[in-house]
Amino acid sequence: MSEYILTVSCATRRGIVAEISGYLAEMGCNIRDLAQFDDTETGHFFSRTTFVSETGSTLEQLRKGFAAIADDFEMTWDIHDPDHKMKVVLMVSRFGHCLNDLLYRWQIGALPVDIVAVISNHMDYQKVVVNHDIPFHCIKVTKENKPEAEGRIMDVVRDTGAELIVLARYMQILSDEMCQKMSGRIINIHHSFLPSFKGANPYKQAYERGVKLIGATSHYVTADLDEGPIIEQDTVRVTHAQSPSDYVSLGRDVESQVLARAIHAHIHHRVFLNGNKTVVFPASPGSYASERMG
Repeated sequence: MSEYILTVSCATRRGIVAEISGYLAEMGCNIRDLAQFDDTETGHFFSRTTFVSETGSTLEQLRKGFAAIADDFEMTWDIHDPDHKMKVVLMVSRFGHCLNDLLYRWQIGALPVDIVAVISNHMDYQKVVVNHDIPFHCIKVTKENKPEAEGRIMDVVRDTGAELIVLARYMQILSDEMCQKMSGRIINIHHSFLPSFKGANPYKQAYERGVKLIGATSHYVTADLDEGPIIEQDTVRVTHAQSPSDYVSLGRDVESQVLARAIHAHIHHRVFLNGNKTVVFPASPGSYASERMG
């Protein structure tokens, strides 16, 4: 039996779930998990259905048959093969904790993606990346060459067929044009102190203000810096007895975890854009272990 994931978003209307379940039953499919959310404020409906085909229907057949229902409800939709590993480009500057964490998760199969390239504006992590048999591209970025540099970045994305860009502490601001081209396909990570603690040394600023919680936010990148739709967040408690270096260490850990969870949600088609927000359906019981690990 083949397993598939059906994702749907559309204007709220009576009978959507009935049409989905009826179609799958007609095609000899058995629903294993169905998550749905009806946003009464925006009048938009979202659903994610995991099902198995018990009659051997192919992905193409399932998509072709569902198209008429999708047209009737004016859906944004797709049927996904969970065995497909999304092609991902990682981008990093000089803070390597998120990059190293993602490479380790990828290496042990806990992050089932195909890392097709790593791009950096520095050479610091070339050896680490090459030792993982992943192509490394050093693309320097200055005020003068920014359009050319972004053109080279997009060449890598196009040539590799990348479906997602992950900014694993990449410290360059992307242009509006690039953000629009890759809308919903660039994920970033930053500390949760914004906008309270902007600029250099945010953890030092937080320490000096005596904060009790530090954390991280992962979001889709838009033209508005660090204000894209949020996918995942987390915090860790700190005390007056800890130093600024403790804050940095704890911050690195939570950044790495939050970014990995955000990517995990995206590649398993659990994230839906909902205006300036997202709808993120939880993983099935067992969290990561319940989803395909590669």
